[in-house]
Amino acid sequence: MKKTEKVPGSKSDKPKLGQPGRSPFSSPAAWLVLIALAVFLFRAFQDVGVRRIGYSQFKEMLRQNTFEKVVVGPDWVRGYPKAGEAGQDKGQKLTAPPQSLPYVATRIAGDEDLLKQIESSKVEYDAVAGGGVGDFFWVWIAPIAIGLLFWSWVMRRMSGQMGQGPPGVMAFGKTRARVHMEPDTGITFKDVAGIDEAVEELQEIVEFLKTPEKYRRLGGRIPKGVLLVGPPGTGKTLLARATAGEAGVPFFSLSGSEFVEMFVGVGAARVRDLFQQATSKAPCIVFIDELDALGKSRNAGIMGGHDEREQTLNQLLAEMDGFDNRASLIVMGATNRPEILDPALLRPGRFDRQVLVDRPDKRGREKILQIHARNVKLSPDVDLRSIAARTPGFAGADLANVVNEAALLAARRNKNAVGRSEFEEAIERVVAGLEKKSRRINEREKEIVAFHESGHALVNWLLPNADRVSKVSIIPRGLGALGYTLQLPIEDRYLLTRSELRDRMSGLMGGRVAEEEVFGEPSTGASNDLQQATSLARLMVRDYGMSESLGPVALSDSSGPTFLGMKVPENRTYSDQTALDVDREVQRLVLEAQERAREIIREHRDKLDAMAARLLTAEVIEEEQIQRIWGPKAERPGGIEGHGHTEAPPENPSRPVSVGRPLAAAPAVAAPAVDRPPDTEGQ
Repeated sequence: MKKTEKVPGSKSDKPKLGQPGRSPFSSPAAWLVLIALAVFLFRAFQDVGVRRIGYSQFKEMLRQNTFEKVVVGPDWVRGYPKAGEAGQDKGQKLTAPPQSLPYVATRIAGDEDLLKQIESSKVEYDAVAGGGVGDFFWVWIAPIAIGLLFWSWVMRRMSGQMGQGPPGVMAFGKTRARVHMEPDTGITFKDVAGIDEAVEELQEIVEFLKTPEKYRRLGGRIPKGVLLVGPPGTGKTLLARATAGEAGVPFFSLSGSEFVEMFVGVGAARVRDLFQQATSKAPCIVFIDELDALGKSRNAGIMGGHDEREQTLNQLLAEMDGFDNRASLIVMGATNRPEILDPALLRPGRFDRQVLVDRPDKRGREKILQIHARNVKLSPDVDLRSIAARTPGFAGADLANVVNEAALLAARRNKNAVGRSEFEEAIERVVAGLEKKSRRINEREKEIVAFHESGHALVNWLLPNADRVSKVSIIPRGLGALGYTLQLPIEDRYLLTRSELRDRMSGLMGGRVAEEEVFGEPSTGASNDLQQATSLARLMVRDYGMSESLGPVALSDSSGPTFLGMKVPENRTYSDQTALDVDREVQRLVLEAQERAREIIREHRDKLDAMAARLLTAEVIEEEQIQRIWGPKAERPGGIEGHGHTEAPPENPSRPVSVGRPLAAAPAVAAPAVDRPPDTEGQ
């Protein structure tokens, strides 16, 4: 059974009185002090509101007819003086004010003469039952106890110990880390697949936490900090939890954003409290997810820094320098934006080991699918190896989503097992979005979409360096996509040649050319194709040096983020004349790709018409049907693998192919060429 609790502590290591997070009423000594205080208050205030006198003096005042009314209790007697009458106090004559306090005396048990004396004095009197312990409890103990309980509730609310709502004022400086003991993580390296190199790097951390003497006897020291970097969804947090579960040590888990608050100094206090608690539980692992929220470079702000974040970062740097290597305390961080981290975090002695957690290859994807499909009932026709081949570029989270979507589809269809068709539908959902069969388009637009998709498929089918076409559909999917052509590579690719890029551009222009050849004019559905083709051409000219006129020069600024695929404003370092030459060369490459596509479509117009007619009837055509209509796909020429330049992977396989920075992995996913309606439709 999994248990997660707030710091401090587990049940086996409760903090003592006075430690942070400890309630002041959890110790018996504290309750004894409170009871003694209540008794003292009762003794000090029991005569408030009355004037206590001796019993004999009270009887003397009664004989002098001083009282207007007398109340007799079991153990006491009280007299209310008349307005303006005189009373005796220590033998002296006193004049009672109009609102004089009543006189009270302790009654002697068994004195029957008191009642006779009251009757003879002709004084109004009354008698009350009870008193004693009952009055003491309800008059003194109960109010004091209620007040103490209310004070305890207020203090617990302020210290954030109620477990509900936001933390209190007194808990601003306390860490919000969640502590997982060894059985609680429930994850080991057996639950991690597809990132074998990262697991090997962290295996050394596990061995150090288990047997530190093995490294210390040779004078070695384990890195204080380990930074996990990689695209979103690749399993960085899972890998950190697996490291703690494999080592069998406590695991402190929190996000970098939990340190930063509105008040300056709160984050630094939380960092101090976190390392104080972690040091007391060493050996252990402290995991800070989304480290970029805390460790952003202090030189990033042009108009000034963020005082709270900078103080928190400074405190983290000081704490990582301060704890002893012998404490066996490992700090792990995870981020997908390592390029914005402060250089002081990455220097040796702090996060001095960086582990890349990248997207898995085909074999890794198959292992990940096996892990996520352990609890899923699969039908005999499901081959996880073929599914792994159909999902290039997918991260671990994407594959988990595919398995879950397939299981949901099978349950929706009332099946007893998850079949191949459900997995194929799940992959298309992740890549292209949900089908929108309820969207009604007129016959004219449907015919345009059919010829457009047929043009994409025909050009890619006949060009030797283009990826194979797996499916063509004119059923709307996703956000405004009226149709799509799904292309899947035969194998994982990490290099792309100039011929492959040119063929890809021609395939993108095939849809627009088909519209022009059949209907005499293009439509707005080719806008996405134009954007991708222009982006490819610009990368070929500026990044890859594939322009004959400009030569092998890199003209772009390659300082953008690595894993998120976001673009920063370009800092142009070349002249206006060179910029004009770049624009002309980009235009030339796009027009060249368009003319190549036009030649293919004009030469094979009969195949285009046959495919469009089939699409208008069936709406969806698989690869086997395409082969029956057009014959086998054009073979890729030999001897080109392993040459050319490199291309960045898409940050999300559900998006169209986007070519990014050089010196990265080539795109493994050929996402569908989606055709969207005009921009004004959704406004």
